[in-house]
Amino acid sequence: MARPKNTLETIQITISTTPQVKESLQQLTETGFYGKNAADTAHALLKERIRELMQQGQMPSPTAKK
Repeated sequence: MARPKNTLETIQITISTTPQVKESLQQLTETGFYGKNAADTAHALLKERIRELMQQGQMPSPTAKK
């Protein structure tokens, strides 16, 4: 069964990293837990870390107004 289309607006960002980090992302991708490629895996890890920071009270939630 296909997953539903993401209804949230998305934007593209570009990051530069080392070959070692890219290799680590590719290794994690191969586990099948994070994504279908290194970019998907990086996205999943980034979201996971942001959630952790929010739970620890180290950053405001995305809905918090400034």
